[in-house]
Amino acid sequence: MSEEKKGFFAKLISGLSKTRSNIVSGIDSIFKGFSKIDDDFYEELEEILIMGDIGVVTTEKIIEGLKEKVKENKIKEPEECKELLINTIKEQMDIGENAYEFENQKSVILVIGVNGVGKTTSIGKLAGNLKAQGKKVVLAAADTFRAGAIKQLEEWANRAGVDIISGNEGGDPGAVIYDAVGAAKARNADVLIIDTAGRLHNKKNLMEELKKIDRILEKEYPNVYRETLIVLDGTTGQNALVQAREFMNAANITGIVLTKLDGTAKGGIAVAIQSELSIPVKYICVGEQIDDLEKFNSEQFVNALFTQE
Repeated sequence: MSEEKKGFFAKLISGLSKTRSNIVSGIDSIFKGFSKIDDDFYEELEEILIMGDIGVVTTEKIIEGLKEKVKENKIKEPEECKELLINTIKEQMDIGENAYEFENQKSVILVIGVNGVGKTTSIGKLAGNLKAQGKKVVLAAADTFRAGAIKQLEEWANRAGVDIISGNEGGDPGAVIYDAVGAAKARNADVLIIDTAGRLHNKKNLMEELKKIDRILEKEYPNVYRETLIVLDGTTGQNALVQAREFMNAANITGIVLTKLDGTAKGGIAVAIQSELSIPVKYICVGEQIDDLEKFNSEQFVNALFTQE
């Protein structure tokens, strides 16, 4: 593991400390407290996982998978289950190749999510990440409804050292996207990243606005690779799942950015999201700095969840 990766893994371990004490200490006490593997043992384990925001549906899948492995391996002692449990959680998070195809060709990344989840800061960090790879990046400040959103994105564009196209506060987001697409073409940008509204002040429906943006991109920039990332706040637990499902009705979500994992006891939501929605968590954020956004690795995540500091 490179020094940079080691540094992020250490941050991840530290950031998941509350989740770990919420889940792992409870699991360890069950493994040590039970002398045999029976229904009570599984019930206690199920309760701990649900409390860690892994969710009812995913927890049921994990318990079923664990029961099968216990039977197959003829395990009798509860303490021998820990490694099997970790592997079962990893399996629930594995939904195949976690692609970052947008890095390899001209692309548009539409970033969606409700206000307050860290959407704008995630865009800034992603822009910095792509710029560091030598990509030419243009940002589009199409969240014209939230007071200060344009200024905030402009600050991140400066920090990342990338171009930004913006309009007036309260203006038409569609007009900003037209201009941004034109700029991306003229400047031969590798990636256009679009910030979108998380809430509308008027009677317009947010989901309809997203569909409109999608139509503009289909028409104006049809031959580029499309990526739609939804930003979810890890501290909101199961509510993040609800938000993702709502947005799935309006957009073809291809990946998830999970923010604020540092300091939350609800980090188990990463397991639930990937398992239940079958949409890959592509990035996680465990800090405020521009380089605190990292590609998500489910195996690394589960290892950090169970690593004692």
